[in-house]
Amino acid sequence: MNFDDEPLIPGEALPILPGHVSPGRLERVLRAGAFAVTAEISPPDSADPHDVYERAALFDGYVDAINATDGSGANCHMSSVGMCSLLTRRGYAMVLQVSARDRNRIAIQGDVLGASAMGVSNVLCLTGDSVEVGDHPEAKPVFDLDSLSMLNMIRKMRDEQCFMSGRKLSEPPRVFLGAAANPFGPPLDYRPHRLAKKIDAGAQFIQTQYCFDIEKFKDYMAVVRDMGLHEQAFILAGVGPLASAKSAEWIRTNVPGVHIPDSVIDRIKSARDQREEGLTICVELIGELAEIEGVHGVHIMAFRQERFVGDIVTRSNVLGGRLPWHPGLANKQAESHITGGTAAATTENNR
Repeated sequence: MNFDDEPLIPGEALPILPGHVSPGRLERVLRAGAFAVTAEISPPDSADPHDVYERAALFDGYVDAINATDGSGANCHMSSVGMCSLLTRRGYAMVLQVSARDRNRIAIQGDVLGASAMGVSNVLCLTGDSVEVGDHPEAKPVFDLDSLSMLNMIRKMRDEQCFMSGRKLSEPPRVFLGAAANPFGPPLDYRPHRLAKKIDAGAQFIQTQYCFDIEKFKDYMAVVRDMGLHEQAFILAGVGPLASAKSAEWIRTNVPGVHIPDSVIDRIKSARDQREEGLTICVELIGELAEIEGVHGVHIMAFRQERFVGDIVTRSNVLGGRLPWHPGLANKQAESHITGGTAAATTENNR
């Protein structure tokens, strides 16, 4: 989606509209009533910036914002702040994920200020997986805050223009605040109430865990609507392709909070081309999720399958014909501006 006030130079901020808290495209798309699409970029185990640029380019024209994950699964990769620093320079709309597992309140507040200064307009607050499940189980976890207290803290920085300590900021971070939700974690009847707490703490958009069980998710959303939560925050349902029945079984067993019904795994297992079946299921789920009242978009988690995100978005027609901004559009806009300016100058000189 292009806006009339889109800056000619990628990375420059859009104006903040009335009623908005950030200059970000994600907030604009959601508040405009469009069905949003976000996706996660897998951070490289590398210090080469081109590894990041190449991965982000796979999403060009298909997503409204890109999540830079923060030690997902308690595994070490390039930092979320580092990826955001690289990609905001190119104009990408980034979602900075922040895990409370690894930083105390001093470090988190500093990261949020730095990220906002770089052009990050969205922050997703996470408590984080336990270090025992990751590749550095001997690491010392921090957990000075959890996702709720982090939301409150960053909201205070933005709205009250001060640190958690009360010390004043000369310029607050202009960020759209998000949180994660797992509709499938037991006890199920508590999940909407947990969502309500995150919204009360400051969450304005929600990205859920994978939604492979549509019926259970519909039950969850029915309670969410009864509580009026769908009118207080934008809910993006989590989806993703499963590469094979074996990988689906591994994810279900080893990734905390993921619920994949037997019926989904059996369908993939019986398919001639398991990867293609996994993609087809993802496309079908997006279509079903888009029909659920209160769902404002989808969040695609395609770990090590980012190359299929464009195909998933195209096949699902979830964008309805609109084209999300990407650096290539900015280049065309700049060329058009230069060409138009040159033509206008030539006409004036010929008068």
